[in-house]
Amino acid sequence: MNLPSGYHRDLQLLKENLFPAFATLRDCLRMSRLMLENIRIKEDILKDEKYRYLFSVEVVNRLVLEGTPFREAYKQVGLDIESGKFQPDTDIRHTHEGSIGNLQNEAIKSQMEAVISGFSFAQVHAAIEKLVK
Repeated sequence: MNLPSGYHRDLQLLKENLFPAFATLRDCLRMSRLMLENIRIKEDILKDEKYRYLFSVEVVNRLVLEGTPFREAYKQVGLDIESGKFQPDTDIRHTHEGSIGNLQNEAIKSQMEAVISGFSFAQVHAAIEKLVK
C-alpha cells in the first residue's frame, strides 16, 4: 500500500487526543440535555422596571404607524427617555408573520419535519451510538 513506516504510529498519536475529545463531547451533550430539560421560563419578567426601555421600539413603531416620520418618532422617544418622561407601551399587538404575536411555530415545525423526513438518520444514529459507548 506504500504507506510510510510511521503510519500506524500516527494513528496511535491521534487516539491520544481523539478518544478524550469524544468523552468530553459526550459530557457536554449530557450537560446540555440536563440544562435544557430543567430550563424554566420566568413569567412576567418584562414587568420588571429594568426592562422598560425594551419597549421604546414599540413606542417608535406606534408613532410611525400613526403617521409620524421615523426619524422624528425615534428622536422624540430618545428625548423622552433622556428627560425621564418615557412611558412604555407594553401592549404588544404584532400581527406579521414571525412577530411575537404570530410566531408561526406550527408552520415552521411542519416545514422542518418535511425536510428532516427526507434524510435517513438510522445509519448516523447507529454510528454515533457506537462512538459514544
